Amino acid sequence: MLEIKNIRKTFNPGTNDEVRSLRGISLHVEDGSFVVILGTNGSGKSTLLNAVAGNFPVDSGQIIMDGKDITKLPEHRRAALIGRVFQNPFTGTAPGMTIAENMALASRRGKKRGLNLALNPRVMKRIELKVKALNMDLESRMDNIIGSLSGGQRQALTLLMATWVKPKLLLLDEHTAALDPKTAKKVIEMTELIVNKDNLTTMMVTHSMQQAINLGTRIIMMHKGRIAFDISGDDKKRLKVNDLLAMFDELRRKDQIDINTATMLAENYI
Repeated sequence: MLEIKNIRKTFNPGTNDEVRSLRGISLHVEDGSFVVILGTNGSGKSTLLNAVAGNFPVDSGQIIMDGKDITKLPEHRRAALIGRVFQNPFTGTAPGMTIAENMALASRRGKKRGLNLALNPRVMKRIELKVKALNMDLESRMDNIIGSLSGGQRQALTLLMATWVKPKLLLLDEHTAALDPKTAKKVIEMTELIVNKDNLTTMMVTHSMQQAINLGTRIIMMHKGRIAFDISGDDKKRLKVNDLLAMFDELRRKDQIDINTATMLAENYI
């Protein structure tokens, strides 16, 4: 379904601020799979999602979706295929518009935008039913400006908007990181329900090892712009948080070995 072939991305090349964020990432994501992506800060997790979404052109490699090469497709063209929820609850919605207007726009993804036509009684009824399913008592507040809602309410609505028209791919970029634990738990439960109900192909970046254990069909652990571990099937089902901690420790030890080796070589050279 999604084929990522040896993509590379370096920011600020040739300068003191050069960052090699993606160093030859290759990944095949099958239809209906739920891939959870872990890694330390700077490992390339969000950069990988941004590359798939088209936030920037990759330096090399290919991104193929449903057999179509979308590597050079601009972000706004990919948006018709991809639903996305960001870490910031205030990203992904129009804050000055009402709940109903935001939902109506989401219902028109990939189609000609006609808000007045979209807000007809039939569509409004569908919107109210979908919003009611969130169990947040928002169906009676459809005329409220969405920017006036709490972060959790807005993130739940953003998730609903991103999946209103079934996307080819759902990208979740640490979408509960800015929420308090109780609200984060509720949004994760909604995420699991929606993804399973619609069998959505999903890539989710998280720092939570417990989320990684509980959710998804596959875990990718990234390190320094590369895939360090790729675990699925029965191996994924057997994983415990302690196993993930051991993997992180293994990567840290390898880093320390690399640093010590580099230091020794430098000393011998001098």
